[in-house]
Formats: sequence, structure tokens, C-alpha cells
Amino acid sequence: MINVMSDLFNIPVYALNAGLSAIILGIVSGALGSFIVLRKMSLMGDALSHAVLPGVALSYILGINILLGASLFGLLAAILIQFITSRSTIKSDTSIGIILSSFFALGIVLITFAKSGLDLTHILFGNILAVPQSELTQSFIIMLVVIAIIVLLYKELLISSFDPVVAKAYGLKTGFYHYLLMMLLSVVTVSSLSQVGIVLVIAMLVIPAATSYLWTHTLIHMIVLASAVGAVSGIVGVYLSFGFNLPTSATIVLVGVSLFAVSFILSPKNNFLRKGLKQG
Repeated sequence: MINVMSDLFNIPVYALNAGLSAIILGIVSGALGSFIVLRKMSLMGDALSHAVLPGVALSYILGINILLGASLFGLLAAILIQFITSRSTIKSDTSIGIILSSFFALGIVLITFAKSGLDLTHILFGNILAVPQSELTQSFIIMLVVIAIIVLLYKELLISSFDPVVAKAYGLKTGFYHYLLMMLLSVVTVSSLSQVGIVLVIAMLVIPAATSYLWTHTLIHMIVLASAVGAVSGIVGVYLSFGFNLPTSATIVLVGVSLFAVSFILSPKNNFLRKGLKQG
């Protein structure tokens, strides 16, 4: 199908793969990132995006599926952060910093141990222009799974995101939904490694959702708009990177930041212009 589309529109296969990858990543990141932003877990998302690094390295060394190994390390990081926070006087942001740096350092050591088997630069920054069709298919399947879970558990995720106390009163297992989101976050992070890398994946999760938050008042609208912003950022970023010979992943993020900046100024919900005029 990719080859047919490439011939039909006279677009190189690698460019078409990059565009489709960017759209898929934008949609799934926007949808999942909405919950990350609402739950004020952006720092946790950053931690998990780095915490999967030892899982990637160890999976390669042991010859097991990278998605499985990295997801398990992401879930382990979330459990350890919660454990340290609940069993000590240390606050959550400090716990996150400890686990983030520890897992990231362990990942670098393991990659060094693996020697030439893994390219650290590729893992950190990705290369969306070199995404094979097999990984594109995998990303598409993951996007469908994430969207299906959000649709099926929408009410539960909605209540537990806005008011965990009420959710517990209704008998919802808030811990389950918390770790479910952490698992999905780990899976999406791993599937995005070859595209934008560990360093930039958190930007794709947070920026479209934050942009959408400035314009919407309901969760469903926030998810839809965040997915649209993510997809638009992806396709425009790919186009600009080709046109001006720029790093593709970084350009995608900068397009997203530009949309956020415009929303920050013009959004009626944020009311930046009116506030500025009053202060002036």
C-alpha cells in the first residue's frame, strides 16, 4: 500500500513513511498526553520516557522484544516513584528526579556494554526519515490499541483524572488506572524512539495537549483537538524539514511550540491579551 501511494503521488517511500509516522505519533501522543497534562504528570512522563532506556538496551542484549522490555522498565519506574513517595518524606518531584537519573544512567551503561549494537544518538533523538514499514505498522497498531482503551475506559479515566477522591468513593481502583496510563505511556514512548527519540517524545506528549487545553472545556474535545494539533505539527514539521534541510524531529516539536505560542496569546480561555491590556 505504501509503495502504491508513493507511485501514485510521486513521493519517495521514505518521505511518505516519515509523514505517516508523524501523523500517527501526533494522534496517539495528543490523545494520551491529554491525560498526562490533566493529571499534572508531565514530569512523570519525562521520567518514564528516560526510564525505558535500560529496557531497550537490556532487550537488545537478551534478544527479546524491545517493546516488552522497555514497557516493563517504564512500569517499574512508575512503581518505584510511587513507593519512594509513599514510604518517605521525600516529595514526588524529588522521587521522579532520582528514578529518572538512575534509570537513564543505567541505560547508558547497558548501551555501552552492548558496544556497537545500539546507537545512543539514534535512541536519544530518533530518525523519522529512516522508519521502516514494519515499525510504521507497529506504531499504527499501538495507536489503535491506545485509542480503543481510552474509548472503552473513558468514564473511568475521566473521573479518576479530575477527582481521584470522588473516583475512590465510587469504588474505582484509581491505582489501576494510574498504572494503566503509565504502561500506555511507556509503550508509546518505545514506539516513538525510532521517530523522535527519548529526548523529544515528552514534547510530543505535552505540547499538543497543552495547546488543546487552552481552547477546550471538556476532556473529549481536548483529546480530539490535541490529536489534531499533534498530527498537524507532525506533517508540517516533516514538510518544513524537507524544504529547508532541517532536523525533522526537532522541526516537528518547534511547529508544535509555535502553535502553543499562538494559542497562548489568542486563546479566549487564557485571555492573555486582555490581561496584558489591563496590566498596561
